[in-house]
Amino acid sequence: MPTPDSGATKLWGGRFSGATDPLMEAFNESIHFDRRMYAADIRGSRAYARALHKQGILTADEQQALDRGLAEVLAEWEAGKFKLRPGDEDIHTANERRLGELVGAVAGKLHTGRSRNDQVATDMRLWLRDEVQRLAAFLRELVAVLTTRAEADIDVLMPGYTHLQRAQPIRWSHLLLSYAFWFQQDAQRLDQFVPRVSQLPLGSGALAGNPFQVDREWLARELGFASVTPNSLYGTSDRDFVAEFLFHASMTMIHISRLAEDLIIYSSAEFGFVQLADAYSTGSSLMPQKKNPDSLELLRGKCGRVFGGMSGFMMTYKGLPSTYNKDMQEDKEPMFNAVDTLSGSLQIAAAVVATLKINPDKMRASLTSDMLATDLAEYLVRKGVPFRQTHHISGAAVKMAEDRGCQISDLSVADLQTLHASFGDDVKQIFNFETSVDNRSSIGGTSRATVEAQIALLRKWLA
Repeated sequence: MPTPDSGATKLWGGRFSGATDPLMEAFNESIHFDRRMYAADIRGSRAYARALHKQGILTADEQQALDRGLAEVLAEWEAGKFKLRPGDEDIHTANERRLGELVGAVAGKLHTGRSRNDQVATDMRLWLRDEVQRLAAFLRELVAVLTTRAEADIDVLMPGYTHLQRAQPIRWSHLLLSYAFWFQQDAQRLDQFVPRVSQLPLGSGALAGNPFQVDREWLARELGFASVTPNSLYGTSDRDFVAEFLFHASMTMIHISRLAEDLIIYSSAEFGFVQLADAYSTGSSLMPQKKNPDSLELLRGKCGRVFGGMSGFMMTYKGLPSTYNKDMQEDKEPMFNAVDTLSGSLQIAAAVVATLKINPDKMRASLTSDMLATDLAEYLVRKGVPFRQTHHISGAAVKMAEDRGCQISDLSVADLQTLHASFGDDVKQIFNFETSVDNRSSIGGTSRATVEAQIALLRKWLA
């Protein structure tokens, strides 16, 4: 009789007579991280047992015994009572070993025609498909928070920036909605990704296919997959779905990081536009006056973690020969980490935005009339002067105001007429920030009407 630690008890042990180096045992095992796929693994096994019964490989009694045993294994995991044993190198080995303890020798029939190669690919796709739908829901919640905030703060004006220099007046809502549309696209990308992750590899065997004519399309329906992988070599070796998900996660984290960066800048004393809730800030161990935006800094920092996981996996993936190679064990940790990091980040970002206090007076005080220099040029355009000329004329007005140590709005009509005869008394009407923002009334602009239209678009999508 083989001992519990001998090679004969391993799924692959029959070929080997020597013991495995304990260091190699630890190096090879993945149970400490892939155990989180326990439910997906059991779900796939229960469906596969039913498929084997359909083909006459299992009797009805055998299939029902396996199903009851697998249900008991699942219950142990969910109750926190599952006991790992030496030799449980991965979740598939652990579940099959425990199934054998519960139902006896019939457990050995479950793996008929199935390999861990198509089993693990199925588990990963099942697990990730469910997680992607959860992440898409978190993205929609973040879009909803940004949209609600934009609607509530629609009358608040602030400087818009290019090169981090004050450029033109905009609505605070307009800035919030820019991020809402980024996150909407992130959610749409995840939705479009679902059919590609929802391809069933089960029934591909180790690489060459299943010799027992298992009905793969029936299996796909049972497990909620949209289709089956059309080629068994592709089915066992494809990890494009991991790479694509890591890209989507990285892109979303980049958007979260950019939002965090804007809010970090605007929360500084030099700006003072926003203030984070205490729940999302920390203090200094030395300086009592400090209120640090640690939540935002962590959001910004965790972007690097997710992107690093993607780039590392791509370097592993790029040089693999066809079908399964053990390098593919490196696909799970970056996938798990990206799901966890993105999940937490989306929820924290939504909470930060929802609880953020703004200082409309400080935002308004940061608007200066030189930010209306473009409006001055556009005034002359409406008088028939070519824009290339009006740009230079407006620039000359800015310089005149700088030389006099005043704002361009302080220049008299007579002063402006020295630059161009088309200036009239109505020029003074342009030195108004509300007028400036409401003139930007083409689709996508910062006028009240166009911002309301953006909110309506997002509300429709959310509904």
